[in-house]
Amino acid sequence: MDRRNFLRTASSFALLATGATTGVSRVLAKAPSFSLTGNQSDENTSNTDDTMEYRKLGGLDVSAIGLGCLPMVGYYGGKYDKKDMIALIRRAYDKGVTFFDTAEVYGPYTSEEWVGEALAPFRDKVKIGTKFGFGVEEKQPTAINSRPDHIRRAVEGSLKRLRTDHIDLLYQHRVDPAVPMEDVAGTVKDLMQEGKVLHWGLSEASARSIRRAHAVCPLSAVQSEYAIWWREPETKIFPTLEEFGIGFVPYCPLGRAFLTGIINENSRFYEGDRRWNLPQFTPRALKHNMPLIALVRKWAERKGVTPAQFALIWMLSRKSWIAPIPGTTNPAHLDELLGAGTVRLSAWEMEEFDREYARIDLMGHRADPFTESQIDK
Repeated sequence: MDRRNFLRTASSFALLATGATTGVSRVLAKAPSFSLTGNQSDENTSNTDDTMEYRKLGGLDVSAIGLGCLPMVGYYGGKYDKKDMIALIRRAYDKGVTFFDTAEVYGPYTSEEWVGEALAPFRDKVKIGTKFGFGVEEKQPTAINSRPDHIRRAVEGSLKRLRTDHIDLLYQHRVDPAVPMEDVAGTVKDLMQEGKVLHWGLSEASARSIRRAHAVCPLSAVQSEYAIWWREPETKIFPTLEEFGIGFVPYCPLGRAFLTGIINENSRFYEGDRRWNLPQFTPRALKHNMPLIALVRKWAERKGVTPAQFALIWMLSRKSWIAPIPGTTNPAHLDELLGAGTVRLSAWEMEEFDREYARIDLMGHRADPFTESQIDK
């Protein structure tokens, strides 16, 4: 065995040995069997953990890769059939996914309704995360609202649409500067005591807000945008999450498809597709950022995976308390994403990747001005 393979093997055994203390509930030692297309070669794929790692977000057990159910309502353009999307959600469950992410504002309401119908047959075997925090109940879906009375109305609506008597993970979608965090946390704490909410979290919250919320009612998870090309959470909130044992749920882990390699410098986006006004997706930024795609492709080939799989593998290798929620509307793409399986980078590989990454100059912010104005600093 050469030195490189020895280090990789040693790193794998180290991850297995430390799983109990770092939040990995089950990591299987058997080698994953995936082709370069991301399809499983194992015939038995009916919600087994043969090729899926399971992790802890605070005290919540979830599959290491969840499913984000926002794109299904046409967030990136297109219109999708309810029957097809329900089949997709159930396909994810059959392949080991137990963590599904939605929100009342997605649609509004449509995503929660589809998730609720799709997961009803095996509700007790999955974890559903949903969110309050926008004025959907007040017919103001772009306005932030976390008043206690609104939170209760939102939760009652979500329970009905999700066809359940409890929400596994309830997030505040955006921090409301008009409502003290202590009041928000106190309201959720009451809902937890009533059994309507089991765990709670924040989305796009600052370290200060996380601390204030956690002091009143312990958080299980924080959700924020995070990907190879947007790593702000590493310095902004990771130290706080690690301090309190809070899990992290990255959305857009594939950089809104940029990291999959299907987007190039000639790609263009138009109104109706969320990317049409994002600084990272301007023609100039796309052209400037192509060296990152070349780096991701190189590493994907090195690991014998696709670029999309590598983007998830990179993320899952960084911290054992990270559980990304990539979204898709395509069954083949779903299979590819889940093909990230239990492939991981060793500590040495991550250091090597970061050295190469540091030499790349990236252009473009992740959000448009209005969206940025609603993100907690």
